[in-house]
Amino acid sequence: MAPTPAPTALWPAPHASGAVDATVHVPGSKSVTNRALVLAALASEPGWLRRPLRSRDTLLMADALRAMGIEIEEGVGPDGTGEAWRVLPAGLRGPATVDVGNAGTVMRFLPPVATLADGPVHFDGDPRSYERPLHGVIDALRALGARIDDDGRGALPLTVHGVGALDGGPVEVDASSSSQFVSALLLSGPRFNQGVEVRHTGSTLPSLPHIRMTVDMLRAVGAQVDTPESGGEPGVWRVTPGALLGRDLTVEPDLSNAQPFLAAALVTGGRVVVPDWPARTTQPGDRLREIFTEMGGSCRLTDYGLEFTGSGSVHGIDVDLGDVGELTPGIAAVAALADSPSTLRGVAHLRLHETDRLAALTKEINELGGDVTETADGLHIRPRPLHGGVFHTYEDHRMATAGAIIGLAVEGVRIENVATTAKTLPDFPDLWTAMLGAA
Repeated sequence: MAPTPAPTALWPAPHASGAVDATVHVPGSKSVTNRALVLAALASEPGWLRRPLRSRDTLLMADALRAMGIEIEEGVGPDGTGEAWRVLPAGLRGPATVDVGNAGTVMRFLPPVATLADGPVHFDGDPRSYERPLHGVIDALRALGARIDDDGRGALPLTVHGVGALDGGPVEVDASSSSQFVSALLLSGPRFNQGVEVRHTGSTLPSLPHIRMTVDMLRAVGAQVDTPESGGEPGVWRVTPGALLGRDLTVEPDLSNAQPFLAAALVTGGRVVVPDWPARTTQPGDRLREIFTEMGGSCRLTDYGLEFTGSGSVHGIDVDLGDVGELTPGIAAVAALADSPSTLRGVAHLRLHETDRLAALTKEINELGGDVTETADGLHIRPRPLHGGVFHTYEDHRMATAGAIIGLAVEGVRIENVATTAKTLPDFPDLWTAMLGAA
């Protein structure tokens, strides 16, 4: 069962009085922003990052890179318009101390970077970060020649003793608990003396779209990457050593963070437009178009963005979310309001996320009158009439937005610690109430 959260201020989740009709500008992608920061820091020349997400996770990443000697200037873009960060790569250095918070991308992507620093880099974070799996990265780096002190925990806190370089080469990793283990090694791979060949040895590999995102972004900055999709060996990714280019990159909207707003249209039978939705993307959130359409909505992609419309009915769904596990809390919230049962499969790894998301969703929805049971790899949800009550978040941003979705249809839902949404979606309460105000 998920841990009992500490009592904090409660946010009355707004109840929708009618169909939502709004345009919502969703901030930039956390996944793209943090990968772009790492690649820009490892480049051989300065780069620009336009419309970056400013959230807890991305600011932790930026501050961590600064601690290792990278200069990141915040201002406007080279054309004088729009927020942008200019990243000036430099020699990575220690000693340094990195606060990862509870950000999976920071705790997993930066230890490989730290092996390239000239000196020790100490990593620490929130108490929950100590429980999140990191052994895949630690064991792989040791196999590649790095010295890491973690007192045998395979988890935080730890110290990477950088010596300015890493030999690299072939390495095996079981990424069954997180695809970030693979992405972490690939992102720094071009800077390793022999590059890197990552062979996944586990029986499952969750969130594969995030690895594809990593590969696409590596190629965009000049890296040579061989993948299973490009004719390579199944379960093997190879990155050739070489210099990375500085780029001028515009960050896409975070499609996973668009989920609660699309869900609002579905639940209320309304309409929400998300500007700048990309026609082609590696973001897992793009699958929302398919999933929420099957659950009763319809969507239209235009030059302006995505227009999503609810039909007034919400249907249950049987779906494998193994590649898009981060969407599970929002889908579970919608499923709890549906007219038929749902089964969400392929997400056993969510027990190791910001909290044990499967246990947390089961407990919180059931305490509002729901009927959710955990399965070996997911949830079975039987819709029941729900009532108000406190929806705990366990310091998990996607639990908070899941509670807000339920609150649209159920009066009296109060969200504990809604401020945790700042992890990836700054100003969520204001965006949420503004959306409803436009109805």
